[in-house]
Amino acid sequence: MALRVVVLVLLASVLCSYAAANKEETMDCCLTTSKKPIPRSIVKSHSIQTLNGGCGIPATLFITKVGKRLCAPPASDSRWVVKLIKKLGKKPSKSQRQKKGSRP
Repeated sequence: MALRVVVLVLLASVLCSYAAANKEETMDCCLTTSKKPIPRSIVKSHSIQTLNGGCGIPATLFITKVGKRLCAPPASDSRWVVKLIKKLGKKPSKSQRQKKGSRP
């Protein structure tokens, strides 16, 4: 009888520690980056991945208009990344919006 209690307590503690270990959020980090430039026309936004955030490498994460995540080098390592980030920060001018939309 005592052996059954010990086994049940041991099993319960193992299950609790397993559940606690898996409760932590998993990091969604870029593991590698691509040096190939990404076209501005497919990118919706970007974010910066740092080592301080718990990821293994610094990177620039671009999110496409269809929700795909593309990993690029940090801006400090790549001029095309800097240019793309700057372009994302600019809104289209009024004349560009009229060309895309209907006639005024």
